[in-house]
Amino acid sequence: MPRRSCDCGNKRVFREGFPIVTFARRAVWLLVFCGVALTVLAVLPVDAQTAQNAAKEPAYRAFPVFGSRLAVWAVAQLHLNFAAFILGVPIFAVIIEAIGWRTGEARYDWLSHELVKLTFAAFSTTALLGAFLLFLFVGYYPKFWTYMTSIFFPTYWVYALLFFAETFTVYLWYYGWNWLSGSRKWIHVGLGVLSNLFGTAILVVANSWVTFMMSPAGIDESGALKGGVWAAINNYTWMPINIHRLIANIVFGGTICGAYAAFRFLGAQTQEERARYDWMGYIGNFIALSAFIVLPFAGYYLGREIYAFNQTMGITMMGGFMSWLWIIQAILIGVLFLGSNYYLWLGMERIPGSERYRKYVPPMLIILTVGFMIWATPRSMVVTLDEARAMGGTHHPLLGFFGVMSAKNTVVNLMILTTFLSFVLYRRANKIPTKSWVKTGMAIQWAAFAAAAGVVVFYGVYGYFVESIIRIGFSVYQVLAVLAAIVLVMAIDIPMFKGARTTGQIRWGTIAPHSQYVLILLAVTFTWLMGLMGFARSGIRQHWHVYGVLRDSSVDAATPALGYAANVITVVTLAFFALVLFIFWLGGLGERGAAEVHGHAAPVIAGGRDDMRA
Repeated sequence: MPRRSCDCGNKRVFREGFPIVTFARRAVWLLVFCGVALTVLAVLPVDAQTAQNAAKEPAYRAFPVFGSRLAVWAVAQLHLNFAAFILGVPIFAVIIEAIGWRTGEARYDWLSHELVKLTFAAFSTTALLGAFLLFLFVGYYPKFWTYMTSIFFPTYWVYALLFFAETFTVYLWYYGWNWLSGSRKWIHVGLGVLSNLFGTAILVVANSWVTFMMSPAGIDESGALKGGVWAAINNYTWMPINIHRLIANIVFGGTICGAYAAFRFLGAQTQEERARYDWMGYIGNFIALSAFIVLPFAGYYLGREIYAFNQTMGITMMGGFMSWLWIIQAILIGVLFLGSNYYLWLGMERIPGSERYRKYVPPMLIILTVGFMIWATPRSMVVTLDEARAMGGTHHPLLGFFGVMSAKNTVVNLMILTTFLSFVLYRRANKIPTKSWVKTGMAIQWAAFAAAAGVVVFYGVYGYFVESIIRIGFSVYQVLAVLAAIVLVMAIDIPMFKGARTTGQIRWGTIAPHSQYVLILLAVTFTWLMGLMGFARSGIRQHWHVYGVLRDSSVDAATPALGYAANVITVVTLAFFALVLFIFWLGGLGERGAAEVHGHAAPVIAGGRDDMRA
């Protein structure tokens, strides 16, 4: 009898340390999904004869009430939002865990566990939406799906196997947190790295399908695959989309992390809890801002490759019926820039010694505001006939100069430099350098800022006097100047402030409560922006499923108006955040009990080496 009691106790301890039963139960439905997906893919037509027989079937079916396009649009956007979250968050979660492992600081391990917990909660929803999207494509767009299968069938198996591998790894990563601690922590960090590799591979495979629809390659005149599938995968826009989406996913994950921290901060009951989630919100914003600064450069690269593939598509994207879409994009990105900087400025209020940098805030605000206004200035005005006659055309005699890309590229690069300066000032707010070469180092830093701004302004003005084909190339020089300044400034700043004297510890939890609404605003804005850019990517194909190859002959072949698209994006964004809010609520349920079982009681955040700024 005592032996039986001992056995039961051992089983209980094992379940608490590594709940394999729970792991298995929650993984069962994902295994079922993989099996169903593989079965569906296995029976899909792939050879030419089967494709001809499938052509006799209806090319389209109508989805009840909403229509097929709207159904696919809504589910695809929801799926991609959740997919971006579960692919972006683990990237910096494993980095934070590695920092905690190497430094031995419990707060980093706690933060990483919080992030993975959010990822884990969103994983099931992502998979369900992906399965639903697959069924919509197969059922309501059979001709399109048959054609895509004839090209990419081998990649479907790769995708399904990668999804299974990532599912297993993420579940093991989450449930094995306590089991793989201590001397086995390196195994746990390795699982995090492995899950990110699988997730990135999934992103790359899925991007090959999306980019083939925009810039088809590796096919003959009839649209049949010519050679191997690699030629279709490695199309003009595949690598630019890979880079752009990977960076955007990190930004998105950071903003959602910040929104979760804000949600928990506003509901906190104790100062310790507020301090914890204040720090978490800062980390989320820091990660989002760091990736967001380089995101426009990836966008330039993508736009350039679209022009290289097909100039007509590029003109449609920037100068056709979608030209006003970029005005909306400029407004949204302006909100992101202003919001991120405002949050940093509010955060400086909790840092002793930051008072000496407040004088820089007004000029930085002026640069950001003026840049925002110029970036949002349209080239052609929506005017009446009388107004057009009074102006001498649709271009305003003064504001028209600010509506071209020379002006817009210039101000966006200046806004990036200004945002980077805000971060540098925040980073050194409570530090006083003690190195003997401080004056020289700071002089070089300010010279780097001035030189980068000079290069950006020079090419911006020069762009008005050259042909458009030459002007497009100037953006590369502007980007390189800004990136060079960022690298040089940080290369000096890190050693210069190493071992610096502090003016006091950061008072975590004392930030103004309205700063948390800024974090929520950033998350909502970036989510809406992702939906808008998804519409732009799909819309430039116009009446083609696969551009120039497979025509859209459905009743929904016309590209929707921008107002209609904005309404759809808004509704889907609201639905997404309703689901995210539910996930946030779940994240707070039973947290104290879970901490007792898994050993993840939240550490106290109070000063010290506080924020990954070094």
